[in-house]
Amino acid sequence: MFRRMREDIRCILEQDPAARSAFEIVLTYAGIHALWSHRIAHALYKKNLLFLARSVSQISRFFTGIEIHPGAKIGRRFFIDHGMGVVIGETCEIGNDVTIYQGVTLGGTGKEKGKRHPTLHDNVLVATGAKVLGSITIGENSKVGAGSVVLKDVPADSTVVGIPGTVVIRNGVKVKDKYDHHDLPDPVADTCNRLENEIKQLQNRLDQLEKKDTKGDLL
Repeated sequence: MFRRMREDIRCILEQDPAARSAFEIVLTYAGIHALWSHRIAHALYKKNLLFLARSVSQISRFFTGIEIHPGAKIGRRFFIDHGMGVVIGETCEIGNDVTIYQGVTLGGTGKEKGKRHPTLHDNVLVATGAKVLGSITIGENSKVGAGSVVLKDVPADSTVVGIPGTVVIRNGVKVKDKYDHHDLPDPVADTCNRLENEIKQLQNRLDQLEKKDTKGDLL
């Protein structure tokens, strides 16, 4: 248990430049408090002590602003940065080395039974405010851009952005060498820019035709 706790602290020190010391992390980081509370709640959940499990998770939610259902399965070195407003559903499965930011929802899409929440494979990053909904899979090493709404499976080594989520990088073919969660391409903006350029070209062509007609009338 203590080895896992040290691993969690080391993960934050490596990923968060604002983290100054292990002492600061243990006392002030809501994400790690929520994670450690979830491990207790999940252990109770597996023993079928459902009321106690939900009680622990709701107390943790009250103090951290992060809601993790006791039934969610979470791997190692899970990092919740800031974390306020994060919601993780009952049948979520999260792999190792996953990072999520504040306002992320890993939720369902209705009242269906069984597996109804997402599966995130290893090394996935879900940026601020993104919603990943339904029994879908986010492949390993993939990134979900801030504010995206993802309703379909995302292949491994991909970047998905927009509403609904659109894959803009896949199988190592990248628009840029590297993306961070605040520096992702916007397919909607790209389409608007392309349409604007086409309209300008058409306007220039129309102006040229009108000039030719004017010259013809003068002759």
